[in-house]
Amino acid sequence: MTNIWKQGELIEVAIADLTDTGDGVGRYEERVVFVPDTVPGDRVQVRLLHVKPKYAHGKLIQLLHPSPHRIRPSCIVADKCGGCQWQHIDYEYQLEAKRNQVIQALQRIGGFTAPSVDPVLTAVSPLGYRNKSTYPVSVSSTGQVQAGYYQKGSHHLVNLNQCPVQDSRLNPLLAEVKQDIQKRGWKIYDEQRHQGQIRHLGLRIGRRTGEMLLTLVVTEWKLAGITEQAQEWLQRYPQLVGIALNRNPERTNAIFGAETRTIAGVPYLKEKFADLEFQVRPDTFFQVSTETAEALLEVIQSELNLQGDEVLVDAYCGIGTLTLPLAQRVRQAVGLELQAEAVEQAILNADRNSIHNVTFQVGAVENLLPQMGIIPNVVILDPPRKGCDRTVIDSLLRSKPARIVYVSCKVATLARDLKLLCQGGTYTLTRVQPADFFPQTSHVEAAAFLVL
Repeated sequence: MTNIWKQGELIEVAIADLTDTGDGVGRYEERVVFVPDTVPGDRVQVRLLHVKPKYAHGKLIQLLHPSPHRIRPSCIVADKCGGCQWQHIDYEYQLEAKRNQVIQALQRIGGFTAPSVDPVLTAVSPLGYRNKSTYPVSVSSTGQVQAGYYQKGSHHLVNLNQCPVQDSRLNPLLAEVKQDIQKRGWKIYDEQRHQGQIRHLGLRIGRRTGEMLLTLVVTEWKLAGITEQAQEWLQRYPQLVGIALNRNPERTNAIFGAETRTIAGVPYLKEKFADLEFQVRPDTFFQVSTETAEALLEVIQSELNLQGDEVLVDAYCGIGTLTLPLAQRVRQAVGLELQAEAVEQAILNADRNSIHNVTFQVGAVENLLPQMGIIPNVVILDPPRKGCDRTVIDSLLRSKPARIVYVSCKVATLARDLKLLCQGGTYTLTRVQPADFFPQTSHVEAAAFLVL
């Protein structure tokens, strides 16, 4: 019989696995214990925090015996900052853990036996890869303007002057723009009292072009001296091409509001992706790791082996990041996207690259797909984290395109949707290619290939 365990109790645990949110998992007297900041192979002393009959969440108190996969983090605030969960885990093991996460989800949720999952596509570098960062802004107890990420599990801000996972060319802006905000006397937003002006600092860079955008998320458009300050920033940072304000007046956790205005320079940066030129705005969705996204696209192109006579539909197409390179290899391509602004940019990007065999439609994929009137040979699915609406799955099972590529940023919903598509033998899952878009975190992307 197992003993009763209590909140606050100290126990010793051997860590054996990682969850898909990045926490270590150990067992204690037949029960599961989740411990952040640990690595499989660690033996640790843990204080129990939230105790349930069959499992508990604990806090790492002491590392009794370190795992061979444990390394010294390359960031001095890695133990505090909530931006990364895995800086203490060596990169090879991170990749192994991510592949395992994909396999586990496909087996447990999808019901697939021995799914074919390739080794994870790696980032060019596990550091300095992010082309976009958005930092909450706050005021320290001594009145200094700060920007950084929240401490793990709290709303306490860890002030950063550089971040090892973002493109290092953005670091000077992170360090210096806070001081300019301080000098201007702009009020920092207080979420408890819902007062103040500046909520977030957004930085974005074209990895290939070096062009940068700086965005302040504000509660109101009126910001004394912003035009003058924007001109100062343009002069100080030669690579900075645009400064924007995004207005978010709501009590919400969402970072961006609905409207963005350019204060100085241009409203977008130019980026090269798959030998095409894209315009990327401050609030546009564009993959955070340019090079890994390109590597995944190459795998998709190679696996599809397009002959030039296909009709391709790209559902959840965004600004055409996948649609446009694939359109060059097919007879006709159609992009479906809910966000009208993204479609506007996709059309501009198609024109900019002289790609004329592609059309884009605005609307929910679950509404557009069933009424398209064409049966595509290939469908690309790249839905948000929640996965595909059931209507989308049903529509595909009715129209039966010969091939489906499902690109996913959450393997649990990928496995759920693949199960539905493969039930009854309609589709067969041939292979899954995971990709590491977010090194130092537990996130993993994956492209799954289905054939009729």
